Amino acid sequence: MNTVILPEKTIERLSEYRRTLLNCLAKGKTHIYSHELADLHNITAVQVRRDLMLIGYSSQKKKGYDAQELVNVIGNIIDHETGLNVAVVGMGNLGRAITSYFNGKRPKMNIVAAFDIDPNKINRVIAGVNCYHFKELHEVVKRNDISIAIISSPPDTAPLVAEQLVSAGIKGILNFTTVPITVPDTVYLEEYDMITSMEKVAYFVKKSYAR
Repeated sequence: MNTVILPEKTIERLSEYRRTLLNCLAKGKTHIYSHELADLHNITAVQVRRDLMLIGYSSQKKKGYDAQELVNVIGNIIDHETGLNVAVVGMGNLGRAITSYFNGKRPKMNIVAAFDIDPNKINRVIAGVNCYHFKELHEVVKRNDISIAIISSPPDTAPLVAEQLVSAGIKGILNFTTVPITVPDTVYLEEYDMITSMEKVAYFVKKSYAR
C-alpha cells in the first residue's frame, strides 16, 4: 500500500486520467501515449509523466501506456481496499442528480443512504437509495459504516449539517452548498461552489472578448 500523501491536484488529475482511460478501453483503445493523455486534459506530457512517476508508474512501451494496467495502478492508489460508503444530505434536485449520476460509477465507493426532513421524501427510495429523516443520521451512519457525506441541503443549513456529520463520525465531506463550513483537522473537506466556477469561466470569456 502506498503511504505517501500525494498533492491534492495530483489526486484530481489521477482521477481524471482514470476516467479517460476507461473511456478509451470502452472504445477498444488499449494503449495510450503520455502526449495523447496530456492533450485530452489540456496539460503537458511532462506533467502526465511526473504524476505517474509520483505513484511509481513509469512503464511506457513503444506503443504507449497499457490503459488497463494504468487504471489498476491508479485504482490501487485512490480506492479504499474494501470500499467506502457515502451518504447524501438533502435530496432536492441537486441531491437527486448527484446520487443518480454517481452510483455505479466506482465499485469501491457507493451512496448507501440519503437524508432529508421533507415528509414526502422520508422512508422512500429516491434515485435508488433509501432516504431517512435527518434525525436518524447517527444511527444510520453507524449501521451502514458510512465515512463520507455529500451536503446538498439548503445553504443556510450547511453549518449545522456539517456539525452533525462530524459528530456522527464522518471522515470526509463534499460540500455542494454556497456556504463555507468549518470542520476539525481530522475531517477532510472539499467545497465546490458552482457559482464561483461559473464566475471564473465568465471572467476568462470576458478577457477573450478584450483581445
